[in-house]
This record gives sequence, C-alpha cells and structure tokens, in this order.
Amino acid sequence: MTDHYATLGVERDASATEIKRAYNRLARELHPDHNASPEAGERFKLVNHAYDVLSNPEKRAAYDRGPDSGMGGFDFGDIFGQFFGGGRTQGPIPRRQPGQDSLLRLSLTLDEVMFGTHKDIRVQTAVLCGTCNGACAAPGTREETCDMCQGSGHVQRQVRSLLGTMVTQQPCQHCRGHGTVLPHPCPECDGHGRVRAESVIPVDVPAGVDTGLRIQLPGKGEVGEGGGPAGTLHLEVDVKHHDVFSRDGDDLLGTLEVSLPDAMLGATATVDALDGPATVTLQPGVMAGDVITVSGRGITKLRGSGRGDLRLAVQLMTPGKLDTKSQQLVKDLRKRIGAPAPKLAKFQQGLFARLRDRFLR
Repeated sequence: MTDHYATLGVERDASATEIKRAYNRLARELHPDHNASPEAGERFKLVNHAYDVLSNPEKRAAYDRGPDSGMGGFDFGDIFGQFFGGGRTQGPIPRRQPGQDSLLRLSLTLDEVMFGTHKDIRVQTAVLCGTCNGACAAPGTREETCDMCQGSGHVQRQVRSLLGTMVTQQPCQHCRGHGTVLPHPCPECDGHGRVRAESVIPVDVPAGVDTGLRIQLPGKGEVGEGGGPAGTLHLEVDVKHHDVFSRDGDDLLGTLEVSLPDAMLGATATVDALDGPATVTLQPGVMAGDVITVSGRGITKLRGSGRGDLRLAVQLMTPGKLDTKSQQLVKDLRKRIGAPAPKLAKFQQGLFARLRDRFLR
C-alpha cells in the first residue's frame, strides 16, 4: 500500500497546513507545464492522490486506520468485528466532494508591480456543470436508492469458519459506496456534476508583490465531484526581467551614465523613471560608483504606506577618440589642475567588493 505521508514528505502527525504546503511545493515542481519528464508525470499523479486523501479529514482518518498504522499494521477493532459480527459501520460516501486547489504562475512586469494592476486570468479547470447544476442526474430525473446495499453504501458478507461466522464489510460495487445510483446520469458531465472548461478569473494584483509571493483566491480552484465547493486558486508571482531597472526590496536600482565634464562640474539631468520623468542632481566631483538617490520614486510598499527610493549608480563615460584640438584642451587642463600620473596605490582588502555592494547599503 502506498505511503501517502512519504509521498508528500511529511510526518504522520503533520498538520493540515504542513500537508498543504508540502503538496503545493511538489505540485509546482512536478506539474507538466514545468516538468515534462514521464517520471515527474507519474509522481504528479501520486502526489495529487496523496493530497486528496490526506486533505480530507474523513479520508485521512480511514487511511490512518488502514494497514499502514496501528499495532503492526492491524486494527483489532475491525478484526474482532469481522469475527463476531460487530465492528464499525460506515455510512455512504457523499457524492458531493470538495474541489482541489490549483496553482498557476502569474508573470508580471516591473511596471505592473510598481502600482499594482488588474489581470484577467484564463484557466482550464473543472467548473460546475451547467446542465445539471451539480446534481449529476439528467434534468427531470434524480438519483435513486441503491437496491444492492439499500442505501448504506456497503455490503456485508458472511463466511463460516472454525472460529464461527466472520462478517466482512465492503463498499458496494453497484453504487461505488454512494448508497444511490444514477439511472439517467447527466449527458454533459456523465454524472460527475462538473466539466472541464476555460474560465476567466479577474484578479486585482496589489502593488509591491515580488517573485515567489502567492496570491490566494478562495473558491476559484477546481469545483469538486458532485458540484462540491471549489478549492483555492494559488497564483505564484514571477516578476520579469527589466532592461533598465532591477529591484532591491522596495527600491529601484539603475545605472546613470555621466560624462567627465558633468562629473567634474556637476549637473542636473532628467531621466525616465518607471513612473515618468525624474530630476537627478549631480554634485561637482562625483565619483564612479557613487549612488544618487531620488526619494520616493521606487516601488509602492506591499504592506504599509509610501514607496521605496530610486537609486542610481554613477558610471563615468570616457570619450573614446578626440580630435587634435580637444586633445590639446585636455592636456592644458591636466597641466592646469596638476593631475598626477597613473600609479599603483596601496592594496585595500575588499575594495572591489565594497564597490560592487554599494547598492546594498
């Protein structure tokens, strides 16, 4: 018998939250959209079946009473009941079952993250059958009590032995344990109460979300068997790469190309930030690697108020070729300011690391 706990990688006393977290991680890793290997496909089926059992309190309790638990794998209450005609009596299995959760990846641009956005998500999922509205029976008909088990969902068999009469209880094969049958199942859903269809789900994405964060939409997952309540749709955010800016928390990071004259004399420039023009002021003598901060022009904070900053690292742009007149002007300037000749400086441990990590201050 498959160990559902081992399949999900959790302990037998794991909480419902731990089981759900383990399932979401494995489902994302093994989903056919992200992992096309045959082995992943088989594991994906096992993971879904394990979660279906362990996420349902009744199914989990029944599974824990089975061969994988208890004293050496035996439930003595069931054994004594089978030999002496007693034991537990289980009712019929409800046809209406809760739906599964779904996990999708939501790709967003940095511009969309900055202030939040609205998305219409198209998903292929299980939705309520429009013909029977989840009743499973064809319109004008209804389910009927099973003649085989008389509505109990199980049948008992008696076997005589040297120890007496042994009574076993098994799910009714005629009604599959439901206690009722569908003489005329719905032609659209074939008696399942749900069908596969494309749905459009509107989502208001809050500002400040980041890669890896999940947006939960209760009731937007798959509709359950028999028209049962829909599960939760989990949207895992993936922020796309931007050609100009990167992100550090709520701050935007960029590189500001500065000419030598502007670095020496100072300047004021207008740059195109994500939310429009931003004014940047350079002080005279700015150095390569210095960071210019424009307050309040970063990402809107996810929790709380306000925005991060726009931080621009200075990159000095040295002209590649100069004409004769320009060369003479630079030579005159070098002589006038007494610029020293190139030389080696005393080695400073971590100098390059500090320059590289200056953004992180």
